[in-house]
Amino acid sequence: MATGGSTRAIIAAMLANAGIALAKFIAYLVTGSASMLAESIHSVADTSNQGLLLLGSNRARRIADDQHQFGYGRERYFWSFVVAMVLFTLGGLYSIYEGVTKIRDPHELTSIGWAIGVLLVAIVLETFSFRTAITEARKVKGTRGWWQYIRTSRSPELPVVLLEDAGALFGLMFALTGVGLAAITGDEIWDAVGTLCIGALLLVIAGFLTVEMKSLLIGEAATGDDVDAIRKAVEACPDVVHVIDLKTQHIGPEELLVAGKLEFASHLSTRELAAAIDATETSIRGAVPLAARIYLEPDVWRADHIPTPDVPMPDPSDGAH
Repeated sequence: MATGGSTRAIIAAMLANAGIALAKFIAYLVTGSASMLAESIHSVADTSNQGLLLLGSNRARRIADDQHQFGYGRERYFWSFVVAMVLFTLGGLYSIYEGVTKIRDPHELTSIGWAIGVLLVAIVLETFSFRTAITEARKVKGTRGWWQYIRTSRSPELPVVLLEDAGALFGLMFALTGVGLAAITGDEIWDAVGTLCIGALLLVIAGFLTVEMKSLLIGEAATGDDVDAIRKAVEACPDVVHVIDLKTQHIGPEELLVAGKLEFASHLSTRELAAAIDATETSIRGAVPLAARIYLEPDVWRADHIPTPDVPMPDPSDGAH
């Protein structure tokens, strides 16, 4: 389930972007500025993004069933992937198309003061949204730097909102610069250049987020700190002799699957072995509360032991049984 901080940041960004999109579109109708149109599309895309993030958060709350036995936590990754791949990309491509069109067929801008006023108000509102996202992200990023947090976070909403808001502020600066230069020089080409910059910015953010969300959607392991904590929790159990193999995977932002192959003390009876496994699971959950699903297999460690690699299922078409 999305944290309260993520939800607050998403709602703040959605409300800000909805109001900004309306103001920008009115400014475009008044001025005919391509940069204002590109920024309108950008804000509409951002507003839709937040709606999809909230949808993913809501759908991820569904209870596990027979078809999805590990639950629906990855819904949040899927809708974040849609945000990154579709909305940003469409917004970026449309902005580039609009910029190229204005270069080929420039139109005189009117009511420049109106456009600049709307852009300045939008910068204030986007700054408020960005500050909200930063405040909520600071509560969970720990000692990580901002770039490291965005790259390593297993919860998609806050990194997406942070990049959206940062991209929106840069886009507003591009639009303000393009409109301002067009007004100062009397050359509408600068407005088109601002539009192209906005489009390029959106495509860069889209590419980065698509790669990151694709990785989460496929399934990423726990962070290095969590893996170390799990291993230490296992090794601290008195009945565990060797950790033969240990694998983790996020089945949701706040749900972790842990699978391990362990050697336990040989003198344990079946009942004692079961109790030792239960105690090890409790130790893991105490160290890493995200470990919602734990599967431990007793085995015998050998000095030349190599963890068994994951073997793909045979393709039915090759005649294997």
